[in-house]
Amino acid sequence: MFDALSERLQETLSDVRSHGKLSEDDINKAMRDIRLALLEADVNFKVVKEFTARVKARALGADVLEALNPGQQVVKIVDEELTALMGESSREIVFAQSSPTVILMAGLQGSGKTTNCGKLALMLKGQGKKVGIAACDVYRPAAIDQLKVVGEQVGAKVYEQGQGDPVKIAKWAVQESIQNLDDVLIVDTAGRLHVDSDLMEELAKIRKEVKPHNVLLVVDAMTGQDAVNVAEQFAETANFDGVIMTKLDGDARGGAALSIKAVTGKPIMYASVGEKLDQFEVFHPDRMADRILGMGDVMSLIEKAESQIDEKSALEMERKIRKNELTFDDFLEQMKMMRKMGSLSSILGMMPGIDKKALKNVNIDERELDRIQAIVLSMTPQERANPKIINGKRRVRIANGSGTSVQQVNKLIKQFSEMKKMMKRMSGKGKKGMPDISQLMGQR
Repeated sequence: MFDALSERLQETLSDVRSHGKLSEDDINKAMRDIRLALLEADVNFKVVKEFTARVKARALGADVLEALNPGQQVVKIVDEELTALMGESSREIVFAQSSPTVILMAGLQGSGKTTNCGKLALMLKGQGKKVGIAACDVYRPAAIDQLKVVGEQVGAKVYEQGQGDPVKIAKWAVQESIQNLDDVLIVDTAGRLHVDSDLMEELAKIRKEVKPHNVLLVVDAMTGQDAVNVAEQFAETANFDGVIMTKLDGDARGGAALSIKAVTGKPIMYASVGEKLDQFEVFHPDRMADRILGMGDVMSLIEKAESQIDEKSALEMERKIRKNELTFDDFLEQMKMMRKMGSLSSILGMMPGIDKKALKNVNIDERELDRIQAIVLSMTPQERANPKIINGKRRVRIANGSGTSVQQVNKLIKQFSEMKKMMKRMSGKGKKGMPDISQLMGQR
């Protein structure tokens, strides 16, 4: 995500930080580099001009040039201005006082609108909301069938009447949603290949009929400035409240995400960061700015962990570690939780101090986790609970069952044994049984 832009900005700011003192020429050179980086990232030209002007004005202030660490002050200014550029703070759905809260989804055909209806429904269900989805995309072949499949996957009732009048279907869906005691109704509308009068007219009619509490525009981050242009046209007629940015995980440049708020005045509210239905999150401008500048995203990492780790299970795991009772079943459960948080590369990318260049050169083979899982699942319950009973004959059987070699099985069993020993040593150190951090850092 934003790899190209992130790399360029980090190089420029690293050079700024290396100066003990900064002159006006140093600031001007840094601004030229930042301007080029943003333009290459397909950020809107006017946005780039205004952004660099603000950063330069602040960087040339006496409090920066005369500071003990002026380079660090400039980095702070760029971070703050990037955050402001993307919307200052996060925003979410505003819920109505009386249910259902109606959310109207708009966007062009191919932007991922239908899938993101399901993603948003899943997120809201995770917040304890009962969600329904209205199928008002009556023109695209199989759109209703796709929505029914998505609705079933996320546990949301789909209100559909086939290929009828979308305005009447939307009105009927609201009544059905009220009777069904839904907390939220998401209305999936039709898209077009481009913005036209028919699209806007139909959207206006549906909006007038259902009186939505929130209108969300779905745009594809990969289309760059085209996404911004589409949002600008929708802003003029549809008056949407916020943006759902799709395919943000595949956007190496970041032009759309950095331009859309400045051009339309509407914030990015949610981001789709993968193909899976649960790969959908609230967009945090401050966290995104930190990630672009290589400062990590610790808060998002913590939230991902908290959403996957059950407190009761964590306490039980701690008890097992202290008593050296960790089994392969526990190991498998922890690995599954970790994988739900996302790919290893995405998790590492959220950690502060991780060099993105270095990360590119690290070969993170996600298939290795599949092989480990296959080996563990090829063990009997008794073997997973007590690996000491796994003799040579059993190891051959496990290797054959998992499609791996005996050497790979031996390696995993040895690593598991070493891990248990290390955890046992850690559990008895430090205050209240917690590991002594200084000794942990010396572990080899």
